[in-house]
Amino acid sequence: AFEEGPWRRMAAAERARLLYKLADEIEKRADEFAQLETMDNGKPVKESRWVDVVQTVETFRYYAGWCTKLEGETNHVNDKYFTYTLREPIGVVGQIIPWNFPMLMAAWKLGPALACGNTVVLKPAEQTPLTALRIGELALEVGFPPGVLNIITGFGPDSAGSAISNHMDIDKVAFIGEDKTGREIVKASVGNLKRVSLELGGKAPNIVFADADIDAAVRGAMMGIFFNQGQVCCAGSRLFIEEKVHDEFMSKLTERVGKMRQGNGLDEQTVIGPQVSKEQMERILSYCDIAKKEGAKLVCGGESPKGDLPNGYFVKPTIFDNVRNDMRIAQEEVFGPVLAVIPFKNEKEVAEQANKILYGLSAGIWTSDSKKAHKLVSHVKAGTVWVNCYNMFDPQMPFGGYKMSGYGRELGKHSIELYTNVK
Repeated sequence: AFEEGPWRRMAAAERARLLYKLADEIEKRADEFAQLETMDNGKPVKESRWVDVVQTVETFRYYAGWCTKLEGETNHVNDKYFTYTLREPIGVVGQIIPWNFPMLMAAWKLGPALACGNTVVLKPAEQTPLTALRIGELALEVGFPPGVLNIITGFGPDSAGSAISNHMDIDKVAFIGEDKTGREIVKASVGNLKRVSLELGGKAPNIVFADADIDAAVRGAMMGIFFNQGQVCCAGSRLFIEEKVHDEFMSKLTERVGKMRQGNGLDEQTVIGPQVSKEQMERILSYCDIAKKEGAKLVCGGESPKGDLPNGYFVKPTIFDNVRNDMRIAQEEVFGPVLAVIPFKNEKEVAEQANKILYGLSAGIWTSDSKKAHKLVSHVKAGTVWVNCYNMFDPQMPFGGYKMSGYGRELGKHSIELYTNVK
């Protein structure tokens, strides 16, 4: 489809029309997609509808606009030669996405790749294939040429994921997931030196200073760790609280957590749903046991709920206090609703502790002092830093990490670099 088909030769405005049309059809089926996403992942259906579906539509529309903006340059070298550049699609792109935001991650990957004229082989996570398959069906219905968008289901190692990573005719691999798998993909890329972009894990510091709006910071801390059952690569899982406001903050935080309604994701009243799988639930609970053994103070949660939720893969919202930054609960990605609270004395101390981690995907800062905020923003080694907010996203803004959180940037104009060659 890339070498001989019409896609990369199609007028840019026509590619844009098809992407806009795909976004419109998804929007028309918002309730259907929200149900599919919740059935797959377990997240509250309200989140699926008002976050996942809405941002998916916005992402496709944003990149539809890019189709007609891919420009080259003319460069005056001297009077003897005419020199210019072209921005061309890379070719066949393999994309491997995770199970925590199946629909939205598909849009993050497909939007820029298709806008640039590439053809795509996309593998959703084996736990959550439904919305990606439905997007593939709609793409055919709205007029995408056959072979342009291919959805391949299957497992990762020794199966579909491995085949994509190793295939000699795939020109680029884009991956979102854990760093262990990312390293394997980099090794596999050596075969034909295919380009690779990686958005991997995180262990974000979410830093609350005493001069912050405490009520807003409490809400932000909850959004940072309990959104999507904590299954978020940029989750604010290390909560640094200045000692002066530690007790006040913890009192307000635990009170709000105690009121969270946990249950079936399809129940409109549910605030926090089940984990994606039994394997993930057991992983999270094992980290809770490790934290207790290492001396962290369990404030709430740390177990599966009893009562009317015995059969689902549920983990109670969990908070550990008096955590040291060198504990495993603070250094390793739990990927669940488990918050590690680390008290700190001053700005210098927290600035040092924030970067003592292998990851560098995101961070949060809560303060009323703008000078302090900007100083810390420049110091923290992270691809995204939120100030007095958390988990705010827009297709225009780039997203990606430092250090073991990967390389390359999703979203915004920066992702165009991932899916084009300059001639």
